[in-house]
Amino acid sequence: MYISCIYIMKTPDFSDISGFDWDDGNRDKNWEKHNVTSGECEDLFFNEPFFTYFDDPHSRDENRYFGLGETSEGRQLFIVFTLRSNRIRIISARNMSKKERSAYENLKKDSTFQE
Repeated sequence: MYISCIYIMKTPDFSDISGFDWDDGNRDKNWEKHNVTSGECEDLFFNEPFFTYFDDPHSRDENRYFGLGETSEGRQLFIVFTLRSNRIRIISARNMSKKERSAYENLKKDSTFQE
């Protein structure tokens, strides 16, 4: 995925979020397709830097976002999610592509993020 001008860097309002929305439809999907656990998905939201973008082309029925971040173990993931009521629902998660890793590293350099 190439991060271009059609994607707007936008941090969703996480202030009212009380957890994650896991059910039979999404609990094991990312593990089966991409070997990403639910715990790794959740981990991204608690680590910095975590860059989120509004995904306008895929936000017809509900606002969708994608994010680039790292797990506590250093695994770099691309994640697609939405906010439903007061929960984060993971739609998809996988390893970052080469272009996404490059964009993520550039964003880290360009941001005010300090370790």
